[in-house]
Amino acid sequence: MNKDPATGPGEVSPVHPLAPRHRILRLLVIPVLVSVIWALEIYLFGGAVHLLTAPAGPALALYTIVACILIGLVIPVFLIRRAFISGAVNMFQFGFRFLRRTISATVLTGLLVYGSHLLFSPPGPGRVAFAQSFLLFLPTGMAAAMICWVIAGTHVQALVRSGGPVISIPTGIAVTGIIFGLAMLVLVPAPRSPDLLSLYIGAGMLMALFFFAVRDIYATSIAVTGCMVFLFSGSITPGGISPVLPWVYAAAIATSGVLVGIHWYLSLHFVTLQVPGE
Repeated sequence: MNKDPATGPGEVSPVHPLAPRHRILRLLVIPVLVSVIWALEIYLFGGAVHLLTAPAGPALALYTIVACILIGLVIPVFLIRRAFISGAVNMFQFGFRFLRRTISATVLTGLLVYGSHLLFSPPGPGRVAFAQSFLLFLPTGMAAAMICWVIAGTHVQALVRSGGPVISIPTGIAVTGIIFGLAMLVLVPAPRSPDLLSLYIGAGMLMALFFFAVRDIYATSIAVTGCMVFLFSGSITPGGISPVLPWVYAAAIATSGVLVGIHWYLSLHFVTLQVPGE
């Protein structure tokens, strides 16, 4: 159900189903194009200048504003609005849930990520380095969750929904895993190898499974950020983050604030009602 202000208070705007000839354009071509643009932006503003391996304050601010906030979070809102009005995807499927569920999913995911770090990392300064690296990657993790799964994943699933979950879920996992893997390949410079790409794609498919199971953008952002910290732990030097910690904090807070603002905007203008028995 769409609660659009254009229809007036208390009125419900009609759902406009997509014509068959527009489905591929709206549900595949445009989301994939946005994903490609986002990957290009994180390469130009991040990977090309070795930003996350040797962060600099002003460059980090520019990267956060352009690649993470503008392209990664704000532009996708227009796709979300169109898909919701057409009836292709609802707010729950996008991962924007009720507050209580969001808090519980986010807390449990945070505990899972931190527990994994405690289990697989030695005690000591490494824990501080993990926290700093997590904050450094958080804006990218939020943008990746929005682009790869909230946008590309849900739209691809909607395109092949007629085949049922047996078709739509594996297709969504495969497509988004590849998008995430290619994006990670250009995010942090490293010697290119088929094994490295396979690792990144495998991590993307794991995160896709998490998103499609949990359907919460905040929990997915935390899981994706933790995954990136583990993937790039060998490339990040803790000493390089400490001098720019104020910039790192500001970037993480700004990106989180924008995501919360987007959720607030969507909750004001759109609502998905659960029907008992569905």
